Amino acid sequence: MQSDSLIIKTGRNMILGNYQFSCLFEDDALLPSFKGSTFRGVFGRALKNVVCALKRQECDQCLLRQKCLYALVFETSKSIESTKGARVAGPPHPFVIEPPLDTRTHFQKMDPFEFRLLVFGEINNHLPYFIYAFDQMGRIGIGKKSDGKRGHFTLEQVSAEGHPIYSSADHKLTTPTAFQGIDLKYPKNIPDEPFKLHVKMITPLRLKFENRLKADLPFHVLVRATLRRVSTLMEHYGEGEPDLDYRGLVNRAKKVEIIEDNLGWHDWQRYSFRQDMAMLMGGMLGSITYEGNIGEFMPLINFCSNVHIGKQTTFGLGKFEMDIIS
Repeated sequence: MQSDSLIIKTGRNMILGNYQFSCLFEDDALLPSFKGSTFRGVFGRALKNVVCALKRQECDQCLLRQKCLYALVFETSKSIESTKGARVAGPPHPFVIEPPLDTRTHFQKMDPFEFRLLVFGEINNHLPYFIYAFDQMGRIGIGKKSDGKRGHFTLEQVSAEGHPIYSSADHKLTTPTAFQGIDLKYPKNIPDEPFKLHVKMITPLRLKFENRLKADLPFHVLVRATLRRVSTLMEHYGEGEPDLDYRGLVNRAKKVEIIEDNLGWHDWQRYSFRQDMAMLMGGMLGSITYEGNIGEFMPLINFCSNVHIGKQTTFGLGKFEMDIIS
């Protein structure tokens, strides 16, 4: 694979690389209804095969872990020094896979499919390795075995901001001309007075509050999740932890009311190769509408609508959309 130089420096925000991968199945494929954990698992194995120099060395004992791309991406807490501040948690993984939302489980040969990869900060400089790993992932195959083999696919094209940057026709990667920078600016047209905010969960949302998984979503719990996500991402992949009134924001968020709640709990099962067992996962799906003085929280909510919130975001969990209701 040929590549132009990829050098990205984080300025006064956080760089967000948003890449669309277009693929074509070469065989029939059997996939789960939610495909995020399947994609993440095979991507991890493929990336390790591509970049790992010491194949039999455990990451936490490896001298190369602070320079190794696999360790930075998948063993992040062991590779990046954690902030010692009380508010900011350890470094999150620097990527999110947004799998196909198609709930079909059976794909036929020549069926197309697409997914997105979100990459944070200067980790975008390693884009060629990610593309090569996904190309290798197609050769490894994904999903359950059918007729003795998994579903193989061809990576046809990768696009960034709607512009093709890689094609299987010539195996050449073109440097993206622009990257989206996200920050905590106010979205346009935010009302000054109290208003209603409709939030829709696109993929299951797993949140812990007071050390327990939540099956409901008071506004202050949503705000806590956005504060956690913003602070950790900006600290480790952006310009640094923003100066926010954490306690005051949470206290004021408690005054925002729920006026309509259509959230429900959705269980799904994933297989963990590391633990060699099936694991039952679950999260909130549906929608919820809030009303109150929400304006000051919109920069947080808008930021996180681009990067997901909650647990297991690398699988694609915690994706949501929002609409202001006048």
